[in-house]
This record gives sequence, structure tokens and C-alpha cells, in this order.
Amino acid sequence: MKDGKTRGFWVLVLATPFRGRAIPFHFLTYSSRTIQQEATSRNLYHFRALQGLKALIGEKPLVFDREFSYLEFLLHLVAKGMHFVIRLNLSHQAPIFTDSAGKPVELVVSPGEKVVQQGVWYKGQVRVNVVGCWERRFGEPLWVMTDLNPEQALPIYLERMNLEEGFRDMKTLLGMGKVMNKSQRNMEQVLALLMLAYAIALLVGEKLRDRLFCGAEGQQKRQQYSGLFLLLQKPVKFSTHELALALLDALGTFRNLVLCLVPTHV
Repeated sequence: MKDGKTRGFWVLVLATPFRGRAIPFHFLTYSSRTIQQEATSRNLYHFRALQGLKALIGEKPLVFDREFSYLEFLLHLVAKGMHFVIRLNLSHQAPIFTDSAGKPVELVVSPGEKVVQQGVWYKGQVRVNVVGCWERRFGEPLWVMTDLNPEQALPIYLERMNLEEGFRDMKTLLGMGKVMNKSQRNMEQVLALLMLAYAIALLVGEKLRDRLFCGAEGQQKRQQYSGLFLLLQKPVKFSTHELALALLDALGTFRNLVLCLVPTHV
């Protein structure tokens, strides 16, 4: 915090992809203090985030960054019957993979190359597929493990990397990084309002972008601005009528998203 003494909170956000961004639908917060008070660990917050997700997403895979590449979390996903794509954390100690004969599997990939290891065992307990690549735009190799076809999993994770832009928007355009409530309850209320505002602004901004930059002549400008930036920063002029139409379109999209998430009963 600003006082240089009070520690902040971690925010674990669950989101669904939308046009290269992410629409948040749930979040949890925790800190070193709350973990100590509850006699628990950060891992349990990770597990808690998965509660009820299977009924909501069905067979859709969950995509996680490298801090989730640990055995207990992987076992929890398998027990829940959830598909996963998880980036491996190779910064400290490489995960231990073995083949069906128990021999170590090394993860080595050269720049411009892609390597696939199918049916290997993670720490001898979970059978996974592993795929790695080293694209020229990356400063280091990218490795993911999954229960999906590895050729399917890598593009899914690469899409997740684009979603970081959405979280960057929340921090910069909406000021998420400046939330400084010392009370966890108050902080969570502010975050909930911020994420709701972000989701609405994203939907409206994208519909506005569709209307302003339609056709071949608008493609170049379309690539310059995200919908959220267009709505909040207003680098391009738009009329009240155009905004009203974008709001109606966004409402229709929101209804469709909700209907997709609500289970139907026969």
C-alpha cells in the first residue's frame, strides 16, 4: 500500500475470452495475512476457485499460467474431470516428466521449433501431453501440459496470452492497480464494480468499433484501437445515435452470453 507497510492482496480472476480480451465472471482475493488467519494455504484458494465450474463450462478446457503448474492442483483438476491447458514453470526447477518405462523426459526445443511429448507422466502421478515451441517473438521457450491433443492445446494457450491485454486494460484504463482499500471486504466490493464496469465497457466498445470501422476501408483503423480504448479515450468521434445502437447490440450479446451459461432443464 501507499504507506509502505500494509501489504496488499492477490486477486485471482476467472474470465472467458471475447475478441482477444477477457470478460471476468468470478474472482477471489487473498493475502499472506488472510492465509495465516485461516490456517490454510494459497493452494486452497486455487481449489476454491474451481468449485462449481465443471457444471458451468462442461467440456471446455481451463487455461492457466505457470503458477498453477504444481502437482496438487493438477490432481484436483483430474479428480474434477476438468480439461486443462497449463503453462509449465521452468524458471527454477524443471518439472519431472517420465515416459511409460519410467525414464526421464527432457524438455528441449530450439528457436523456431515445436516439440511434442505425448503420454508422459508428470511426477509419476498424472499422465499428460506436453508441447513446447520457441517462436521468434518469445524471449524463451513456451511449454504447456494438457489432457487435450497437444496440437489443439498450444493454439488455445497462445490465445490466452492475448487475454493479458484485457487485464492490462483493467489496470491502466480503469485503475485496478490503484485500488487501495485496507479492508478486504471493501476492496472486493470495489473490484466487483470495476470488473462489472469493464465487462459492460468492453461489450459496448466492441460493438461501437464494429459500427465505426466496418468494411475493408475501416480495417486499418480497426486494428489501431480496442473497443474499450475507443469508448473510454474517444480517439475517434462518434455520435450519440451510434453509441445508442452500440448499447442495444451489446445488450443482445450480453443476453446470449447469459443464456449460454444458464443450464437448461427439461
